[in-house]
Amino acid sequence: MNMRFVETFVWLAKLKNFRLTAEKLHTTQAAVSSRIATLEQELGVRLFERGDRAVTLTLDGSKALGFAERMLRTMNEMQESLKDRESYTGVIRIGVIESIIHSWFPQLMSRIHQAYPKLEVELSGDTTIRLMEQFGRGNLDLILHTDHVAGAGVRNLALCDFPMCWVGAGSLKLHGERLTLQELSHFPVLSFSRNSGPHRFLERLFAEYQGGRVHINCMTSVSAMVRLVVDGFGVAMLPPAIIQRELAEGAVEMLKMDTHMPAMPLVCSLRSGLETPLIQQVAVEAQRTAQDFAGNLPAHVARLPSVNPAADPWALSLQTA
Repeated sequence: MNMRFVETFVWLAKLKNFRLTAEKLHTTQAAVSSRIATLEQELGVRLFERGDRAVTLTLDGSKALGFAERMLRTMNEMQESLKDRESYTGVIRIGVIESIIHSWFPQLMSRIHQAYPKLEVELSGDTTIRLMEQFGRGNLDLILHTDHVAGAGVRNLALCDFPMCWVGAGSLKLHGERLTLQELSHFPVLSFSRNSGPHRFLERLFAEYQGGRVHINCMTSVSAMVRLVVDGFGVAMLPPAIIQRELAEGAVEMLKMDTHMPAMPLVCSLRSGLETPLIQQVAVEAQRTAQDFAGNLPAHVARLPSVNPAADPWALSLQTA
């Protein structure tokens, strides 16, 4: 039901005159008449009795007027509520991977709190695979991760890209000359969780150049992986965006390699629908925060999205530097 038509009905019931109603709504008498006729057709009743100079409500029109007035009040209350972000209450459930937690997520939380001070954020930090499972079960409202979620009613927003590079502890002193994969394979190789995009890429990489003889140590905790790299246990393919402090302090160093690494795409996935305006607004805020973060850093650390979020960057053909 068109709310403009409902509003026209209410004002005509109050003013009892087509000309006055048209002036009030900044339209024409013909438009007012057409709206009332359409509304009567939809409801299957006559709402007004037309006179020479005025109109009066029919019995059915009087019954309908109370409902119409409540509908308009509800609509006005909703519009006023949406204008005042501070009135938002409730809980939003956000799933997020560690690579985002260790980069721009604190800024996003600050923006959410400033925009919606009464909104409670329920945070789930996990791997992309597990977040997608929870999202599929309806346990999360939106997820910030690395993959495109397919399916009807799901919207994916490209956030930013995190270039990847090989890193090792400064104590290993590997930062001088360009290294080959064979030389790198002499050290324990650390990776993101099993079957994640980076893990699949590394398996394919070493299978093609090393015959698959390299053992890859998978970890669900990015913090633990960074800690092991800092302590000199092994080397890892990581985004510099999440280890800026360790790089600045010299605890880890970026290694020169003879192969290009793909960038890690960051994606926000949410359900689309008229019932999720707040979730959509938070998703757009996440996109803005991620792109502001990328815009303030060198391109080798973070950059604006360069690939379609539906594409799989880890399946790109291998290149030699």
